[in-house]
Amino acid sequence: MAKEKSIVILDGGRRLPRADILHNNKAPGLYTRFSTTQLGGMAVKAALKHTAVDPGLIGHVVMGMAAHSHRDSIYGAQGMRWRGGLGNDVPALTVARICGSGAEAISVASEIALAGLRHDEARPFYLVGGAESMQYPFCLYNMRGRAVGNAVQKYGPIDTKSLPAGTALQDALLMCLYDPSARLSMANTAEELGRRYGITREECDRFGYRSHVNAKKARDAGHFDEELEPVTVQQGGSGEPVTVKYDTHILENPSLEGMAKLPPAFEEGGVVTAGNASAVVDGAAAMVLGLESDVERYKLKPLCRIIGIGVAGVEPKIMGIGPVPASRNALARAGIKGEEIDIVEINEAFAPQALACMRDFEKMGIDPEKVNPMGNAIALGHPLGATGSILTLTCAYALRRRKLRYGLVTMCIGGGQGIGLVLESIH
Repeated sequence: MAKEKSIVILDGGRRLPRADILHNNKAPGLYTRFSTTQLGGMAVKAALKHTAVDPGLIGHVVMGMAAHSHRDSIYGAQGMRWRGGLGNDVPALTVARICGSGAEAISVASEIALAGLRHDEARPFYLVGGAESMQYPFCLYNMRGRAVGNAVQKYGPIDTKSLPAGTALQDALLMCLYDPSARLSMANTAEELGRRYGITREECDRFGYRSHVNAKKARDAGHFDEELEPVTVQQGGSGEPVTVKYDTHILENPSLEGMAKLPPAFEEGGVVTAGNASAVVDGAAAMVLGLESDVERYKLKPLCRIIGIGVAGVEPKIMGIGPVPASRNALARAGIKGEEIDIVEINEAFAPQALACMRDFEKMGIDPEKVNPMGNAIALGHPLGATGSILTLTCAYALRRRKLRYGLVTMCIGGGQGIGLVLESIH
């Protein structure tokens, strides 16, 4: 491929450690006080710090975000842009393909560069990635224009003391995870996929255990270090600041016995539990990409090429199978076969979902042992809009570290979609 048509991710991209939304499942999480744009801004700042590119050469910011969960979320990528230190003359675009938003941001920026219609020759590089604070609010609906206390509520905060007894708030996080087209929650779509593929509870628990074991080994070996940017947080009061260096959900001593004791979380007799489903975490990642010809012109250090992008739609009731047709499309566009893939990073939304995809991947020639060698969302978490960009960095750095060539990054998407990126390492 001509270098004027080749998209390259630069060395220096960074992600934040993923942090559970609740500490020990009962106290506020480490990133509770950060909105999605704040997390994204930290990642943008880190990517600019570690990538040897003049910020004045950044012509566009494209960031993924799944939900408008905070009061500043409407500003999305624009908020991440200024918080990350880029000037007001840099335009910013927020993209949303739900769980695939972080990968979609990379795709959209690549297409802007290749199409040329909005490509800025004077500022030819793109700051891309994704962010998500999963600290979604509890919501009160249908109060605008109604009498609350002594007045009709038009705008602004509501005094909860003036609400009628029995008024209920709805959890926006749980509401977001229900698909009205499938009439199922995301977890129940995974259960349905597990039934269709005959996946057992024991298989799911083994897969969850594998995720934690692989993630702990990778962390302890320092394999995540080059992609991580530590975050210092003040947890409130007069306590000492805490520096978050690693993903917080990894179990130090996972066991199959412990996994087996967990009850089904979503269906009686189901296979999905708290131990084999993705952790609910906050996170963000960012990187710089551009045309390979511009990377050479400015003598910058490349990390990998994006050689194939694929998206696909699937039946919403089995949305988790989306990575299979999306990956097939991406491989075809890259012109390579499954046998040539060295590392796969597939988002582990739920164990039966990932296992179903892996069965089909194997038919495509992809070795199951090459899938998620450093663990994935069961151990590390799935911050919706950030996940695609996080997995891209993890895969790209692992390819370089291990001197391998091809990687596949893919994930399912609520509502019935999948997205996949094929990376070629440059080392």
